[in-house]
Amino acid sequence: MRKPHISVVVPVYGCVGCLEELAQQIAVAMRSVDQDHELIFVDDASPDGAWSRIHELASLHPEIRGVRLSRNFGQHPAITAGLSASRGEWVVVMDCDLQDPPAAIPDLYRRARHDGLDVVFAQRQNRKDSIPKRLSSWGFFKILSWLTGIPQDSSTANFGIFQRKVIDAVLQMPERDKCFPLMVKWVGFKTATMPVEHARRQEGKSSYSLRRLLRLALEISLSYSEKPLRVVAVSGMIAALLSFFLTGFAVTQWLAGDVAVAGFTSIIASLWLVAGLILFSLGIVGLYVGQVFRNAQRRPSFIISEFAER
Repeated sequence: MRKPHISVVVPVYGCVGCLEELAQQIAVAMRSVDQDHELIFVDDASPDGAWSRIHELASLHPEIRGVRLSRNFGQHPAITAGLSASRGEWVVVMDCDLQDPPAAIPDLYRRARHDGLDVVFAQRQNRKDSIPKRLSSWGFFKILSWLTGIPQDSSTANFGIFQRKVIDAVLQMPERDKCFPLMVKWVGFKTATMPVEHARRQEGKSSYSLRRLLRLALEISLSYSEKPLRVVAVSGMIAALLSFFLTGFAVTQWLAGDVAVAGFTSIIASLWLVAGLILFSLGIVGLYVGQVFRNAQRRPSFIISEFAER
């Protein structure tokens, strides 16, 4: 089979009704590029039985390939599975709900080739998500930016086009907890953004609740940053200084004869302060130890159950 020039990787979860329309729109977009392409659907154990539809589409269209994971591993491991199966010199990553318009792919490709870029992220314009979704996304990226020390933009996500050397570099990163756009930004290379009109979701609803976003932010920060440990260290220093001043104040009061009986309240408050900081510090260190343990197990971030292709 001829090696495709462009690979399109699409993680699939809860959008079985969009797949045929998505495949048709991608095929139309690829005709304007005039390059061979492949479309890789990665079934992340979608609850709506998407695999049978992917298998059917793969049997009808030679450019469509299917990858089925053994269970639900999450969006970013599913993206990694698709990247590992891709063969193109350029790789497009996009969601399956048609909010990422396939018609933008030719413009992303031409921008990358014309400007000599290795990465072009689609910058979502006029987002069609609900207000709670936009607020939670904004908060997630703000927290992530602060924790990781890498500027994040809530208007960009996974949608973009990436040169093969970028994908190869990302696939070399062995950590268990994946975050595709953060990994792309970490490896470097020439990167730009391009405004793309955001579309309405065609089917299903986002699986990223506020609780899941906060959990993802914590997992990513533990994988890519040591800032939480620095926060613990600074908190310990502040507590030590506060305890020093409180002790000096208590001694001064005692020497001046203003204290008849040692203050029970101040002692209890100090104990609670110190104990709370110790438990907080142990909790952060414990999270890092757990992260090290999971990575030391060297379990794969995804397991492929089967493939589908013509």
